[in-house]
Amino acid sequence: MGRTKNLLPYWVLAIAFLLFPAILPGQGSCLQAADAPSLPAVISRMQAAYERTRDLKASFVQEVSLKSVGKTDREEGILYLKNPRRMYWDYQKPGIKKLIVNPQKAWLYMPGDSVVYVQNADAIYKSKMAVRFLSGMGKLREDFRVSFAESGAVDQEGNYRLKLVPKAPGLGTDQLNLVVDRKSYQILEGSFTDPYGNATRIRFGNIRTNTGLSDRLFNFSVPAGVEVFNMP
Repeated sequence: MGRTKNLLPYWVLAIAFLLFPAILPGQGSCLQAADAPSLPAVISRMQAAYERTRDLKASFVQEVSLKSVGKTDREEGILYLKNPRRMYWDYQKPGIKKLIVNPQKAWLYMPGDSVVYVQNADAIYKSKMAVRFLSGMGKLREDFRVSFAESGAVDQEGNYRLKLVPKAPGLGTDQLNLVVDRKSYQILEGSFTDPYGNATRIRFGNIRTNTGLSDRLFNFSVPAGVEVFNMP
C-alpha cells in the first residue's frame, strides 16, 4: 500500500460501517414477495437496525480492478466490527494482511514485507462523516443523498439497489453503490470507483452479529523483527 497520508481511505470506513444498518431486521421488516417498500421505508428499517447492532463478524471478498494496468486483484478474509470506533480487516487470501483500528491507534501489518504502518486514530477520524459512522451515530439521510439505482431499484433476485452520494468530500469517491437483501436488510455488496477510475467491489457473507466481540481483538502487538513506520 505504501506510505500514504492515511493508512486507509474513508471509503473503507464507510463500507465497513454501512454494514451496521443492514444486519438485524427490525420488527415486521421481513417482506413478503409482493411488498414493495418506498425508499424512505428501506432507509428507516436500515437505520433502526443500525441502532441495535453492537458488533459484527462477516466474511468478505474484495475485488479491485486497476484501470491503469487492466488487472483485477482479488482478496478474501474476515471483517470484525464493534461500536464504537473498532474495525479489523483480516485478509487471508491470497496473502495475509491485517488492518486494525481502535479509538487510539490504527495498524496496517504486512507480514510478507515484515513491516507495520502505525497511525494515530485521530488522523483517520478527522473526517466529520467518519466520526459519525465510527461513533455509532451514522444517519444515512444526513450524510448521503440516497436513491434507488438509476438502472433499477432491484436486481434479478429482488434485492434493493441503492446509490449513496456523499454530501461532504473525503471518501475518495463520489458515489457508493449497495445491494441490500430484500428480506433481512443485510448488505450483500458494496462497490465504488475512485478518482483514478479504479473500481472496487466488496461482497459479504456468513454475517453474525452481537456475539460479544472482545475489545482485545482490536489491539495489535508488533512482532519481533518487524519494522515500524509511524505515519503522520
